[in-house]
Amino acid sequence: MSAPADLVVRRCALQAMYQFDAVPGVSPDAVRRSLDESDGTADHHDAGFALACLAWEHRADADADIVALAPDWPSHRQPMIDRNLLRLGWYELAIGKVAPGLAIGDAVELAKEFGTERSGGFVNGVLDQIARRVAGGGVA
Repeated sequence: MSAPADLVVRRCALQAMYQFDAVPGVSPDAVRRSLDESDGTADHHDAGFALACLAWEHRADADADIVALAPDWPSHRQPMIDRNLLRLGWYELAIGKVAPGLAIGDAVELAKEFGTERSGGFVNGVLDQIARRVAGGGVA
């Protein structure tokens, strides 16, 4: 069974953000081309890359907000998958105004797929707090 389109786009975004994080100064064109080997269509790849670029652009704001919610786990201590899923989720909730259930649900699914045994719970807990803060006017 294939993944829903939104999840495919978010998977591409995560793959691109991982590359941006792992290889400082990596060429955006090289990252975009690397998505051609991913699941989905060229439209999914383009949408995922665009989403990754927007979320990456706002990573400092995301990291600052996330550390306030999880002070024992600043971004440099988080596994790279978790860090980038939190950044992506933060962007979608705070800036993109994506429905919390969709943004959080897909982030948790990707955390379980690519992260550690505890990634899903960690990502869920932090993004849930962000969603509540956004709903209350406390973020972005």
